[in-house]
Amino acid sequence: MTAAADIDAVCVLDVGGTHLRSAQWSPNAGLGRVTRRASPSWRRHPGATPAELQMRLVEAIAAVPPRRANGREAPRPAGIAFGAALDHRSGTVYASAPLWGGHTAPFGLPDALTQARPDVRWTVVNDVTAVLLHVAAGPARQRDRKTLLATISTGIACRILDRRRGEIAIDDSGLQGEIGHLPAHAELAGAPVTLRCDCGAADHLAAFASGPGIERMAEVLSRRAPERWARSELGGRRWTGEGLGPALRAALDAGDELALHLLDAVTAPVADVLRTALCLDPELDHLGLAGGVAFGLGEHYRTALLGHLTRRGLYLTSELHPRWLADRLVLHTAAEANGLVGAGLAALAEASGQLEWGRLGAPPGVDARQPALPGRHG
Repeated sequence: MTAAADIDAVCVLDVGGTHLRSAQWSPNAGLGRVTRRASPSWRRHPGATPAELQMRLVEAIAAVPPRRANGREAPRPAGIAFGAALDHRSGTVYASAPLWGGHTAPFGLPDALTQARPDVRWTVVNDVTAVLLHVAAGPARQRDRKTLLATISTGIACRILDRRRGEIAIDDSGLQGEIGHLPAHAELAGAPVTLRCDCGAADHLAAFASGPGIERMAEVLSRRAPERWARSELGGRRWTGEGLGPALRAALDAGDELALHLLDAVTAPVADVLRTALCLDPELDHLGLAGGVAFGLGEHYRTALLGHLTRRGLYLTSELHPRWLADRLVLHTAAEANGLVGAGLAALAEASGQLEWGRLGAPPGVDARQPALPGRHG
């Protein structure tokens, strides 16, 4: 068992479908300089098999922690926030549509990393779990009964932390909150849209509302309303070759009608999920938004979501308590919802042998208000 206070810094990584970020982090010094490189995904390597992509990923991750001259020292901890559906009890990865498409054969990532770098003690958590750990550590979240964190990025998922039990509940497969693959409905220019998700299925939430999903929705809109598209700020920026993310943000800043229409369309199915969650569980005191799409579009994204939830809210509750929804929906910044920090918190918990912080107290040197983890690799 290693005391957190004895660890100068933890190597932390955040593996997404687009980028692999890494840095050094410690409770006292915070997060160091972040290095970013491209993730080895099926989009970047279209001819590679899932097994080849997984091995490329293991090699890329294993190369990050610095090597030490004295090989007899105890393994140093490294925390990974991994963008995939995984078993929170073991770290076994079930699927990652942004990385491997529709491939769903279980992959023992922790074991593969340990084989590649036995000098490192690897802790693998889902990236949304990691972001939730960071968010829940903030002083504003200490009175929550339950905290929900949704990430809108290359993929979409959410996690719910029950602070009173100190748990992120999981099902018999070690999963929770894979909302990106729930059936969803979307419309553009007054007609329904059918799109295929990266996992291969049709009309999942991520097919419409993830980063790649918004790209696909923009393509549909440009075909359905070509004249409006050509006249719009968004269409003009895209014509010059500007990426959709910055082009959409700039067009929204300018009040472009077509950009607002696109944003309204891609946030509608997300609002449907959040509305249902609040209807089924009124103890959700906080609905946090994070991820590349939410960060990039900023307050525009929250405003669009809140518009849906205001126009079609909760039966009676929205009338009796008009601010009930708005008070719960919060757009976080990257500084307060960072998967790298959450990965570091998880790694320190495992290194200290104190995984259920909500019941057992925090590892030495770590804020005692940190939430519990769902399991050894949860």
